[in-house]
Amino acid sequence: MTDIAADEAHILVVDDDDRIRALLKRFLQERGYRVSTAENASRALATMKALEFDLLVLDVMMPGMDGFEMTEAVRGQSETPIMLLTARGEAEDRIKGLSLGADDYLSKPFEPEELILRINAILRRTKPAQAAIKRVEFGDWSFDIDREQLSRSGEPVRLTGGESALLAALAASAGQPVSRLALSERTGSGERAVDVQVTRLRRKLENDPKEPLHLQTVRGEGYRLAADPVFED
Repeated sequence: MTDIAADEAHILVVDDDDRIRALLKRFLQERGYRVSTAENASRALATMKALEFDLLVLDVMMPGMDGFEMTEAVRGQSETPIMLLTARGEAEDRIKGLSLGADDYLSKPFEPEELILRINAILRRTKPAQAAIKRVEFGDWSFDIDREQLSRSGEPVRLTGGESALLAALAASAGQPVSRLALSERTGSGERAVDVQVTRLRRKLENDPKEPLHLQTVRGEGYRLAADPVFED
């Protein structure tokens, strides 16, 4: 299942536990989100001055400024959505977090898929509707996403079903890295099959498949289609 706006959403994870912070970052990146992390509230607030985020995932029980205090500080200057995580599940804590301006509250331990569902729900409520990409253009190439039709200098080029599905998934997030896991979910194939399809596409799209200009590998993240998006009117 495709996550809502995953490839566009930038999430800041704030947790003083190095292991949990790393696990959350890896899991969210595998689902296609852009992720930054901070080990405490002070570092997180400093990061927010330099970068914009679509969602904050905050641990409540942090030394120094805790998650409740950071929620209050953020709400004094920003409407960025906030998800609180805590090992304490008492009703009064949930009420306190929500009253301070948090959008949701999840008790530890939790199922990772529940976190994703809650993140999707928040993003659906808070992210403005964006125009859909109609097609992408790169070099002499043009790809119509709805029709899954590739053309070069106006002439149609045949693709297999797997190649067209993969190109459509990459084109929908033109210019952004998409994880191999996200691509496998969107195309209904395994991650190894994604790699095979990428190799085949490069043979068709690239002058030198070993030095690709259009279908790029992003180390540690996945693949990216370097293309200019054309949006619906």
